[in-house]
Amino acid sequence: MKRFTRIAVAVAAAAGIAAPAMAQEKVTVWFTKGFYKAEDDALYEVIKKYEAKNPGVKVDLSLYGTEDCNTKSVGAVDSGTPPDVGFCTTYDFRVTGKWAFEGKLEDVTDIVAPLSDKFLPTTTSTTYLYNDKAKRKAYYAMPIQRQTMHFNYWKDMLEEAGFKENQIPNTWNEFWGFWCDKVQPAYRKKTGKRIFAIGHPMGVAASDTFYSFLTFAAAHNAQIVDENGKVVLDQPKNRQAMINAVKDYASIAEKGCTPPSSVNWLDPDNNVAFHNKQTIGTHNATISIAAKWLDDAKNQSLTAEQRATADKNYKENVRTIGFPKKPDGSTMTHLVAVKTAVVFADGKNKRRGKEFLAFLMQDENLTPFVEGSLGRWYPVTKGGATRPFWTDGSDFHRAKVYGQFNEYTQPFQFVYNYKFTIVNSENVWAKAIQRVVNDKVKPEQATDEMIARIKQLAG
Repeated sequence: MKRFTRIAVAVAAAAGIAAPAMAQEKVTVWFTKGFYKAEDDALYEVIKKYEAKNPGVKVDLSLYGTEDCNTKSVGAVDSGTPPDVGFCTTYDFRVTGKWAFEGKLEDVTDIVAPLSDKFLPTTTSTTYLYNDKAKRKAYYAMPIQRQTMHFNYWKDMLEEAGFKENQIPNTWNEFWGFWCDKVQPAYRKKTGKRIFAIGHPMGVAASDTFYSFLTFAAAHNAQIVDENGKVVLDQPKNRQAMINAVKDYASIAEKGCTPPSSVNWLDPDNNVAFHNKQTIGTHNATISIAAKWLDDAKNQSLTAEQRATADKNYKENVRTIGFPKKPDGSTMTHLVAVKTAVVFADGKNKRRGKEFLAFLMQDENLTPFVEGSLGRWYPVTKGGATRPFWTDGSDFHRAKVYGQFNEYTQPFQFVYNYKFTIVNSENVWAKAIQRVVNDKVKPEQATDEMIARIKQLAG
């Protein structure tokens, strides 16, 4: 048969007839598009290696923006036509737990469980989920990378306003007051430019909004759900803490300390405003803001002058710090999210889908994939987190991230109650803020409306 095939191809070539293409197996993969070139290049390298190891298998890759990736995935799952593999960076917040509960995901315990000793503590809590159809818990997702909240600012703009870095307070009220009440007016007076001190996401469609807001809620010690998954936000102490968080978060917009457009921002928009120097600082759930400049510094398609400017911005002008101490003076607790990749139960080639994710999870593939984001994402494995990339102290931004992940951390509410993925998808948090900022209702009313809706969705 092989000899006949070779002869047929040779005859066809001699006759000037195109030989039929060899049948190729396809695995369909959807990923969130990176914020800069290096992220996508790291993914392309994994795919290249996978295809080389599996001749005859083609990865049919589609890249989508952060919110589009989630929206398209939900639509595909609902219609019964999902890809084989999905990795969108808001799955964990919005849909992974819900899909697992509904039986929409493949059990990947055979891949994750053997690696359990390699993962950092609590990492797999986001992926060990309950399937109501199977009436059991199992690993229905794979932990790929992690993130937590940071604050970035322009050192050169701070100095232009007449302040130094060592003047930035590390106490809660003083920290936000410093940027809004001192730096912003001073900068405007000296430059005549109408810039804003803080990029402060408030858009309902942005995961940045609820990540930032829930960080404020954690700072005020607002317990939303207990470890058994029960909503406890309506308890007097927690309700008051949440009122304080709503008031605090809304006050930055009410002071005019963030661009008016931030009420409609999507996830990339606070980055864009920062890079354009429309804001002096912003809180962000990764160091993608700093890493963008590192990517530009390495990008050979840019001019030498552009690369030099980017390099200076990364090393000198853009700074990364953690959040200040809580209002009660205690050390800030960092909310940590674990980004999850899944194999869909209705995928046409889920066998290859699992194979592709198992390949990605190998140290020699996962580590360069995570590091390819230039620090935007933090590792899920012990080995990845102890590499010089994070620990040698030579990179100011990564050193700050490494320090935060070695302080107090806690998971999101959906780890204890999957219905909080629905709460996050609806973004009741952003809606409460907008009730105060746009509709001028009291924080107490906005909080009570929020609590009532949470209890409807997750109670």
